[in-house]
Amino acid sequence: MAEAERIIGTPDIPDAEGADGAEPQQPAEGTAPAASDGPVGGRSRKKILVLLGVAVLAYLLDLVSKMIVVAKLEHQEPIEILGDWLKFDAIRNAGAAFGIGEAFTVIFTAIAAVVIIVIIRLARKLYSLPWAIALGLLLGGALGNLTDRIFRAPGVFKGAVVDFIAPAHFAVFNLADSAIVCGGILIVILSFKGLDPDGTVHKD
Repeated sequence: MAEAERIIGTPDIPDAEGADGAEPQQPAEGTAPAASDGPVGGRSRKKILVLLGVAVLAYLLDLVSKMIVVAKLEHQEPIEILGDWLKFDAIRNAGAAFGIGEAFTVIFTAIAAVVIIVIIRLARKLYSLPWAIALGLLLGGALGNLTDRIFRAPGVFKGAVVDFIAPAHFAVFNLADSAIVCGGILIVILSFKGLDPDGTVHKD
């Protein structure tokens, strides 16, 4: 029997340490799994879909609200929603959010375009649901105001944004501004909690 085993040979059976005796390598602590892995890639795609869904919803709400405001409220008396505390008052804003910097319309247009590009690049390594929501809000809001910059008067990349939400003792803004602010606040909270877009949590 021993002679037969010597002639035929026995198959090599790797043990738990691997065929070369080395221990299997484990991912470094605090790092996200590789995006090429099947389940991980699926989770990443789901987060990207959430980002896109939030962005599309924010963009459409902003776009539809502005269309209604231009058609029904522009050149009309303000509509009181909560007395003097909140009104709908259609204005054209050539500056940034809340009417800041009206002399730099082209610069704000370029900044919005850069923000959109950065968000799209970040989406490739996105594994965090809260970050997906935050970036979706930023993307939808940036696209909403960028649409005004490109297509509204007085010209391409110089267009004035339609604002209409007018709280008492505060600047007039729109739903795109609200989405940007909410997304920014959420990002600040996530950063303080130590959560990165790739899902890594920093305990320090």
